[in-house]
Amino acid sequence: MIVNKNNTIRYQWGNKCEAWTYIQSENVIIKEEIMPPHTEEQLHFHNETEQFFYILDGKASFLLESEKISLSKNDGIKISATQIHKIINETSEELRFLVMSFPGNMNDRINIQH
Repeated sequence: MIVNKNNTIRYQWGNKCEAWTYIQSENVIIKEEIMPPHTEEQLHFHNETEQFFYILDGKASFLLESEKISLSKNDGIKISATQIHKIINETSEELRFLVMSFPGNMNDRINIQH
């Protein structure tokens, strides 16, 4: 089956950010996400889930623990389980990326309050 934005689950999160779930199983979740300029997600971690982010368009900043890392188009980064993180779009351009989560546990997210 061909999978694309027209035949998958779409939802909004944060400040007008969008996501499309391409694959969701107990083994993996694969999503494409778009973040408008100057948006960020909440700082959080996952107890068991590892993630891989791959930048399709734009530039992303990641806060990993206390370190800030910048990624450009065609760059990827692995986030380990229990690693505190968030993705940020600090630019005036849209950010588009894939995020893969292993295993596919939608409930394995602990937000950190400021």
